[in-house]
Amino acid sequence: MRKYPHPPRPNSVRIYEAHVGIASPEGKIASYKNFTHNMLVRIKNLGYNCIQLMAIMEHAYYASFGYQVTSFFAASSRFGTPDELKELVDTAHSMGLFVLLDVVHSHASKNTEDGLNLFDGTDSCFFHSGARGTHLLWDSRLFNYSNWEVLRFLLSNLRWWVEEYYFDGFRFDGVTSMLYHHHGISTVFSGNYSEYFGLHVDEDALVYLMLSNHMLHSFYPDFITVAEDVSGMPTLCRPEIEGGGGFDFRLAMAIPDKWIQILKELKDEDWNMGNIVYTLTNRRYGEKCIAYAESHDQALVGDKTLAFWLMDAEMYTNMSVLTPFTMVVDRGMQLHKMIRLITHALGGEGYLNFIGKSKGASVQW
Repeated sequence: MRKYPHPPRPNSVRIYEAHVGIASPEGKIASYKNFTHNMLVRIKNLGYNCIQLMAIMEHAYYASFGYQVTSFFAASSRFGTPDELKELVDTAHSMGLFVLLDVVHSHASKNTEDGLNLFDGTDSCFFHSGARGTHLLWDSRLFNYSNWEVLRFLLSNLRWWVEEYYFDGFRFDGVTSMLYHHHGISTVFSGNYSEYFGLHVDEDALVYLMLSNHMLHSFYPDFITVAEDVSGMPTLCRPEIEGGGGFDFRLAMAIPDKWIQILKELKDEDWNMGNIVYTLTNRRYGEKCIAYAESHDQALVGDKTLAFWLMDAEMYTNMSVLTPFTMVVDRGMQLHKMIRLITHALGGEGYLNFIGKSKGASVQW
């Protein structure tokens, strides 16, 4: 079924983050086939060279957006068949597009009927037993990365997705939660090294991430790995031989938070360009970042998209060519473009945009 090889690794990644299920204007869950035939050519024509697919690993709870995985060795059946997903990836390769998979190895669904929880009747088969094995905010189970069989399971899962579906890279979800015993809960990271080195660091999880990157880059030299880490852990994106985590990129998660803060708290005339430029360029030397103005996170956690912060109610009444053009919409559209321009220009070595946000879409679901 596979017709095309992995495309050449892009020098600068421009990522289109997408959810297959919402990639249609119709009021239903969209399919792999729809994405293949209607979305890929549009993504290519918009100038992106990389696609990042979320919610592919099978999950029973659709509203978890793929982050409560129940079956790690299965592609979500609600979008279609495995062969249709393979066709999607192969078609993307024919266009020269890299395809990244959003991998969730930071936790797992606590479901017992269709998940790993209580797999052998105990709470410690794949996970830590007791309180340490449960994430208080996500209400999910936490892997025991010191367990040899857990490492075999997760590492083989990574290689399976590459060999079976031919993905070109992974975006590792929830890396901050993995790195620390406190999982980043109620923790503010100021950049002081005491926050990154000490007994609060989960060394077993860090070693697992290093093993993952070493394995993936050894078997697949052009592979791309991206860490979703908000803490700024030093050397996370340096090679393992230097003692680093081995990732190619980390997400510059402070940038979207800065834009939301500005739009919430400041008038236009109070914007501090020096502070904005500092936030956009504040990254560790020698560690590559992927910048973005907003991703799926900015509209999934009870917040509003940038377009809604800029134009709010007039999104419903004055966005049509049939209605009068207003100053609110004019200002909103111009700032929407400028925010993306400066983020793309200064924010990092790569750029990411979530499906629909290039046009200022107001809602996702």
